[in-house]
Amino acid sequence: MVKPDEIKQKILEEISKTEKLIEEYKDFTKPIAPDNAIGRLSRMDAIINKSVIESTQRQTELKLQNLKRILSMYGTEDFGKCIKCKTKIPLNRILYRPESLYCVNCAK
Repeated sequence: MVKPDEIKQKILEEISKTEKLIEEYKDFTKPIAPDNAIGRLSRMDAIINKSVIESTQRQTELKLQNLKRILSMYGTEDFGKCIKCKTKIPLNRILYRPESLYCVNCAK
């Protein structure tokens, strides 16, 4: 049986990990100087990689936003309920994806 404090701790740990990830992504998404002597193809690869990382960073920032929202709901009657249909989100889903705002059916 999982204790409520364990759920809160899991959310806090996810927030911490996610914030660190965002900082790492910021290092990889710095502009690529045109005078960088890495060659034309290598420069194109670097630009493509930067775009992929920027997309991942946006998704990670959304995850952080959701985690903070979930944490703000902790201890209220809305915690653990789908924000769309208001049904209870299974505990295993909360533990696996603490940023989940929706039940499995509404997340589709």
